[in-house]
Amino acid sequence: MGLAARGRQHPAAAVSKGGVEESVDDSIHLGRLAGIRIGAHWSLLVVFALIAWSLASGQLPAEVPHQPAAAYWTVALLTAILFFASLLAHEMGHALVARRLGLEIEGITLWLFGGVARLRADAGGPGGELRIAVVGPLVSLALAVVFWAVSWALGAAGAPRLLAAGAGWLAVINLILGLFNLLPAFPLDGGRVLRALLWLRWGQLRRATVAAARAGRAMAYLLIGLGIVFFFAGDVFNGIWFAFLGWFLLGAAGAEEQAVVLRDTLAGVRVSDVMSPDPVVAPSWITVDELIRSYVMQHPHSTYPVRSFEGQVEGLATLARLKQVPPDRRAATRVADVAYALSDVVRATPSEPLADLVPRLGRGAGGRALVFDGGKLVGIVSPMDVARALSVADLRRPARA
Repeated sequence: MGLAARGRQHPAAAVSKGGVEESVDDSIHLGRLAGIRIGAHWSLLVVFALIAWSLASGQLPAEVPHQPAAAYWTVALLTAILFFASLLAHEMGHALVARRLGLEIEGITLWLFGGVARLRADAGGPGGELRIAVVGPLVSLALAVVFWAVSWALGAAGAPRLLAAGAGWLAVINLILGLFNLLPAFPLDGGRVLRALLWLRWGQLRRATVAAARAGRAMAYLLIGLGIVFFFAGDVFNGIWFAFLGWFLLGAAGAEEQAVVLRDTLAGVRVSDVMSPDPVVAPSWITVDELIRSYVMQHPHSTYPVRSFEGQVEGLATLARLKQVPPDRRAATRVADVAYALSDVVRATPSEPLADLVPRLGRGAGGRALVFDGGKLVGIVSPMDVARALSVADLRRPARA
């Protein structure tokens, strides 16, 4: 599954799944399908090679012995390609239903754990979440039936047994993918179905998310336990794989829960409500020594936006960057040479929900965001600003759900 709310993504994977809070960025642009951008992360190459190798050297020779190595590798590569096409179909199911509900799709990325369908907004309600979540496993189960039928037809027609074996493997793996994703463990598809049903019953997204995340953590501990059992039983590969899968699911469930709780806590809070307005802007052409004397020593700030001769903001100088300049080099080093470039700084608008900005802060220069209104710098947001906003929001909340 690969349903992803704005600011977070979670993967839908082959035999392994989990959600990730960090974005899975495309490394390779593969094109567009139904107008949706399709990309691949570099980790996909690792999984592709592993699947092709395991099929060509183990699975296929065991089922159909005494065939040329070239035949095994040809069918293995074709099967691996169709496997990732199956994952893409799973993600497209999520994306197309989401688009039908009026949600904008940023794109789909295939990666180490299968796929991520990135949506720009939440489903909006339990009904939409339920429809988006359940379609992925249904697509996988339908593909399992299709590949089983193809395998049977190839065998009945007297086609090469290797082709039938490849189709049979695809039927099994899609069945596993579909059933695994139906497990009620958030953030798997089944966990999102569970959250949608609880959301529908309780009318509280936060409470439903916490309950679904607990189910996800329980499943994660179970997988880790199975991994340990497999490992000490001598099945080292499956032991490591199950333990790693459980560990990943454990982190994913926590990350998804935190994201929803954060969004709920900061509901209605805009960037303009927490930003420090009118930040002190320093010239980028002065020396580090002058910046320290004329700005750092005169103002209680730890970051300073810097501007060009023309008055355009072009970066951000931080005390951490300034400290990296040896004292004997400060008089000869320009601020522009040590400041973060504007392209490396997180940017926001005053009207943007703070919950949308928070996940991006950690990926920006100095953990800060510069706030622009119509091209004009109007404020700066720091982690301290966010921490205070969270504390104030908690004080306003009469009781936690």
